[in-house]
Amino acid sequence: MLIKRLELQFFNEAGTRVTLGLVDPREDLTDVEVKEAMEAILAGDVFTSPRGDLAAIAGARIVAREVTEFSVAE
Repeated sequence: MLIKRLELQFFNEAGTRVTLGLVDPREDLTDVEVKEAMEAILAGDVFTSPRGDLAAIAGARIVAREVTEFSVAE
């Protein structure tokens, strides 16, 4: 099974990186849509971190990982 996760990366007030993850992102996401969503998150001041509020966009990426489960439990 392939698991995809959209990672939105921000810098907080202390300058450290904070990542917000969303599982199963749309396949047709564009750079513009992701940037607009990240700008809305910053403008809304919705999230904070232990080292301060989110302050700037650091990047975004989709991470995919393949998981193979074995049937070993009885």
